[in-house]
Amino acid sequence: MRILSGIQPSGTLHLGNYFGMMQPAVELQQRGECYYFIADYHALTTSGDPLLLKERVRGVALDFLACGLDPARTVLFRQSAVPEVHELAWYLSIVTPVGLLERCHSYKDKLARGFSPNNGLFSYPVLMAADILLYDADLVPVGKDQKQHMEVTRDIAAKFNEAFGATFKIPEAGIREETATMPGLDGLKMSKSYHNTIEIFAPEQEFRKKVMSIKTDSTPVAAPKPVEGSTILAMARCVADAATVGGMEESMRRGGTGYGEYKKQLFGWLWDYFAPMRARRAELEAEPGLIDQVLADGEKRAREYALTVIARARRAVGIK
Repeated sequence: MRILSGIQPSGTLHLGNYFGMMQPAVELQQRGECYYFIADYHALTTSGDPLLLKERVRGVALDFLACGLDPARTVLFRQSAVPEVHELAWYLSIVTPVGLLERCHSYKDKLARGFSPNNGLFSYPVLMAADILLYDADLVPVGKDQKQHMEVTRDIAAKFNEAFGATFKIPEAGIREETATMPGLDGLKMSKSYHNTIEIFAPEQEFRKKVMSIKTDSTPVAAPKPVEGSTILAMARCVADAATVGGMEESMRRGGTGYGEYKKQLFGWLWDYFAPMRARRAELEAEPGLIDQVLADGEKRAREYALTVIARARRAVGIK
């Protein structure tokens, strides 16, 4: 089974990135052949600094290795190292209805938040489909917010196959419901775009400050605290065992403890959870050439496979 996923180099790794994509991606190395790409083409829709983009690409690679990715078992590569993805996106675009793209929630959400209504944002799902179909992916693990884009990918692949003959494998989406939407500091989905993230490799003081700034209501210390929709509990469930989280939840229902104390406990659990990864990242930073070698090897392997698929697509549409 071939498993494919991607992550945008849009900033430093935060809890939402880790639990929504990176942790499951590392775990999936045990289940099949994994292809993971750093989506620098996609990042161009929101990034205007070329030097910063290059730095962030390396940062994502470093984070992946620190979090447990094994380059001997997994193909890690930059999206832009395989330019055939754009050729495939064009072939897919000729069978993609405009109405299908207009219905995508992500595009409408970006516009509502003030992003420029450019074609890059609008056609994002077509390039995402090319990312997936170019490697004959069987399974694509995605967050709940990307479920619609996976449905679009499947629709586009089916339309292409219907128009030009069986060319692409129809991928399945793997949705991790329990961590599909990590809440941010304000209770909304954790996202760099919303400036509500907690970066897992931030210095201790900065990390603590972020955790202590989690938005809570004005319930008095003595009163029971609401547990439904609690950002503190949602984060705690990701790093602490069920009994420990259950104890916090019971305490909140009982009352008598302030939110500040719960945030202190959460900080400790989060800080300890990522301690081994911080240590591994420090080791990797001392060997900068290792990152370049891992990416070069992954890009070679990814493009070799992509060339076989793009040849198939060219034959299907009649391009020599």
